[in-house]
Amino acid sequence: MSSIETQDRAPGSLAAAISNLIVRLFAEYTGRGPNKARTTIRDNVVLCVTQNTMTKGERRLVEEGEAKAVVSIRRKFQTTMRDDLVAGIETLTSRKVLSFMSDHDADHDYAAEVFVLDGPPRGMPPSDDGEDDAPRAA
Repeated sequence: MSSIETQDRAPGSLAAAISNLIVRLFAEYTGRGPNKARTTIRDNVVLCVTQNTMTKGERRLVEEGEAKAVVSIRRKFQTTMRDDLVAGIETLTSRKVLSFMSDHDADHDYAAEVFVLDGPPRGMPPSDDGEDDAPRAA
């Protein structure tokens, strides 16, 4: 089993738990989980970027110019996993998932799972890094 990379957090942290959930679910659904996963949480957004998720067969298809077919198949898996992913995130964050988005870049073997929650995860203070998320109307 490959090691899992998480954003500089303690092993029992929320980000690590989310990374582990996503890796486990990908392994259950596709037969192979990513060997790298990094979860970032900012306010009500959870982003998990995974790397090296493709099977040997999928990598071969990409080498043969079939990246679009691999992405299409991956999107089907991500759609099929949706309920389990959302339920897991809701359990771990104690928040409702308002929106879930997922995509895969077969050429570089990265995937992104994005969850928009109904508020920051319970027990986490809101981010205050001085950056605005969007320009404000005057």
